Amino acid sequence: MESWERTNFTDFAKNILLRRQTHACTSSLKNESIAFLEGIIDFLFPHFSSKIYYTEEDILSKLQLIKRDFIQLIKLLNGMAPVNAAEKSEEFIKKLPAINEMLWEDAEFIYKGDPAAESIDEVILAYPGFRAIVIYRLAHAIYELKIPIIPRILTEHAHQVTGIDIHPGAQIGCPFFIDHGTGIVIGETTVIGKNVKLYQGVTLGALSVDKNLAQQKRHPTIEDDVVIYSQAVILGGNTVIGRNSVIGGNSWIIKSIPPNSVVYNKSEVRIRSSRPFEETLDFVI
Repeated sequence: MESWERTNFTDFAKNILLRRQTHACTSSLKNESIAFLEGIIDFLFPHFSSKIYYTEEDILSKLQLIKRDFIQLIKLLNGMAPVNAAEKSEEFIKKLPAINEMLWEDAEFIYKGDPAAESIDEVILAYPGFRAIVIYRLAHAIYELKIPIIPRILTEHAHQVTGIDIHPGAQIGCPFFIDHGTGIVIGETTVIGKNVKLYQGVTLGALSVDKNLAQQKRHPTIEDDVVIYSQAVILGGNTVIGRNSVIGGNSWIIKSIPPNSVVYNKSEVRIRSSRPFEETLDFVI
């Protein structure tokens, strides 16, 4: 490199080197996180795996491999990795049986709630909503262990492949139903109860995104047995949708709704007159 180039680029080179040393996560963290995720999904659901397990010992051996792989994945966080990676991995493995039961319950809930579903196997193999729930539940378990970055990598991977954006910090009961799903957004401090159904385009978000609110509850609470139809927007940490309520499509909600409520937008139907560009109000629904 010419001397003038060295002079012009010295500061730039120092900055690049410093940032590469300070932010030590590499592309392998993302790639290995997704590979680890897919390996667990293959293990939990035979639908995605060519591996055959013949005995209980085979399953227990696989759990040991998952534990080992998770330790190695945590270490890829470099300076941000918890010092007790082995303990974190052990805690995660202990969560897998409960996660597995929840996911099969989610699949059955979706199957029973969707007339178009012909089997639980179809739900597992073909429904993006179920795929997003699977990834969320695994990412949430890691989030609860206070392991940084990896949970967000997993849920953003789900976002890319399904169009469904669920923050791993959200608390979602079981069973849970996502139908169609594209465009759904569920924020970090959202709390969702049991037997809740969401349709495409639903946003459970915050009224404000100021950084100083990071430790506060910013997203709504959805109680048990609620149905929220497409494109509904529900905002705010103090907003509670009471149990057994129905929220109609395109609703905008920033205040709490009592239990057993029905919220909907009133639509007008106008009948065209015989004259161009003129309409008459016929009835309201």
